Amino acid sequence: MSNAGEEEEDDYMSDNFINSLKDVRPGIPVPRSVKASYQKEERQKESNIKNRQKSLKEVEKERRDTVLNEALSNENKGFALLQKMGYKKGQALGKQGHGIVEPIPLNIKTGRSGIGHEEMTKRKAEENLESYRRKVFMRKQAEEQAADDFRSRLRSKKEEQKLEGDLRRSQKACLHLDEQKSISCPREPWYWPATDPQEDDVETDEDDVETDEDEVKYEELSTLDKLQILTSYLREKHFYCIWCGTSYHDEEDMISNCPGNTSEDHD
Repeated sequence: MSNAGEEEEDDYMSDNFINSLKDVRPGIPVPRSVKASYQKEERQKESNIKNRQKSLKEVEKERRDTVLNEALSNENKGFALLQKMGYKKGQALGKQGHGIVEPIPLNIKTGRSGIGHEEMTKRKAEENLESYRRKVFMRKQAEEQAADDFRSRLRSKKEEQKLEGDLRRSQKACLHLDEQKSISCPREPWYWPATDPQEDDVETDEDDVETDEDEVKYEELSTLDKLQILTSYLREKHFYCIWCGTSYHDEEDMISNCPGNTSEDHD
């Protein structure tokens, strides 16, 4: 009998087991075997609760599927009314027999959200996606526009630099050709290259006023305007084309051998 008792599992609720426990007050060490038994008991309780919840859900689902899979019988009031009106099992609905044969399937809602929440969530997701696509498209357009503006500014800057270079060449050529013809003063101040103000002679106040007025007038002209005016002067006065880099004998010689009076004509 004693051997059989030793082999049996300990009864944790018995007086013998309780008396064998040591003091488990806070701060007092708890035996490892007692602590392990407490943990085992807690895990067992949690497992039982989960299994019980899971089994209830499974039973509910099986019961629902069984009812939905069963065909309507004469005990169903709606089916009984259809039979009284001449409906036969397996027959399509409608006077001409073009209606549905099987009942409309029932969609079971298992979530905790309200009615229409799924449609609203789906619609909101579609709106967010559309908004994201629109933002991506607008950002792409903005980047392309910025790139186009940069290329346009770069192209304009290069064209302006080219015009300024052509104007400087025209001014140097005008100075050289005018000096060859003993012209001591340019037709307009900007026809010749700009000189250092320290090298100029001291002038009267009246002359300074006239010079300032001329500078204001000429500053209104763009680089392209100045270039066109100066190249026309060189062609008419000296029969010189800066694009060809050649001085022709006369107007007839220039017309015969010069492609034109613009840079594009010489490309």
